Amino acid sequence: MTSAKAPARDRYFDTLRALAIVRVVAYHAFHYAVLALLFPSMGVMFALAGSLMAKSLDRAAAPTVIRGRVRRLLPALWVMGGILVPLMLLAGWGHRPAWPDFLLWVLPLATPPASHGLGDVGAEGAGVLWYLATYLWLVLLSPLLLRLYRRQRLLTVALPLIVLAALHNRHIADGNSAVQTAGYVLTFLPCWLLGFAHRDGDLRKLRPVVVAGVATGCAALGLGWVVEHPGPSGLDMVPFPLAHALYSMGFVLALLRLNPSLAWLGRMPLLQKVVSALNNRAVTIYLWHNVVITVAIIVGDRLDLWNVHQGALIYLGFTCIAVSMLVVTVLGLGWVEDLAARRPPRLRPWQVRTPKHAAARLADAVESGPRIGAAA
Repeated sequence: MTSAKAPARDRYFDTLRALAIVRVVAYHAFHYAVLALLFPSMGVMFALAGSLMAKSLDRAAAPTVIRGRVRRLLPALWVMGGILVPLMLLAGWGHRPAWPDFLLWVLPLATPPASHGLGDVGAEGAGVLWYLATYLWLVLLSPLLLRLYRRQRLLTVALPLIVLAALHNRHIADGNSAVQTAGYVLTFLPCWLLGFAHRDGDLRKLRPVVVAGVATGCAALGLGWVVEHPGPSGLDMVPFPLAHALYSMGFVLALLRLNPSLAWLGRMPLLQKVVSALNNRAVTIYLWHNVVITVAIIVGDRLDLWNVHQGALIYLGFTCIAVSMLVVTVLGLGWVEDLAARRPPRLRPWQVRTPKHAAARLADAVESGPRIGAAA
């Protein structure tokens, strides 16, 4: 049913996820639409999550897997909501929604509501939560999707593209929160399913020239549509769901088919720590990066940064402020991800391996010492 077992930590997956997180932060910081073309982060992140979801469903019962995924996702969101929602209410939330809508801050089946007060800090922070809603729906649907995929592989991958084509590239951002979430699910479902294909070994069965041709064709179709129909931000995929889905699929196909070992990363401890930190704090970074960016802009205004400096110095000053604030946020709140993963909470975002000789001494001590819980 499935391919050979993968290692506990996949360096390639970790590296792709780290690159995706960095690109997302850069995109929201500088708003260069071309960054999404250079590396379509969201499609890559959904593909990686789909592959890992299929692996988990093959090892454990579906309710257990879903509970585990939800448990690791929601506590960080609850902390964010516990901070932002009271601040938005205290700042005066005009035309705030009815109280049931606030439950989306507890279980994000759609994007939670937010106020445009506080200098748009709350609204900008909630603006990225569509990813959590989309991810949650794909997790909930995965047991059914995996069964469908393994019965009709090509049809299952093609079906969301057919639906998007029938919608004629409508702007999903124009609808309400539920419509937007449905649109995002359809857009990134093919990448999620390609993650299934990776886990089942289906992509490895394809000849590289075939994968290259299909990947190039998908990316070219998506890019061609955007070139012919540029949006307000230029070559921006977001307003065009079908083009976005095809372009993301092209990159995902190529990246998952490559799948190098990246053994050289183990010989670069500093880079390995950065990759590990970005992975271990991925949820915290994603949730808070837009808040931090917005606050950094406000701080820059207060410091008159935009008038004191010019050109590259402005970007450098803004980047230093934003990165410093993001590091402080990760150190202050990232431990919530440890609790959610049932790990001891720690400020350090990367793991420190125990030396082999120390581990051996510890094992000897455990074997020779008294055992807690042994019968008296």
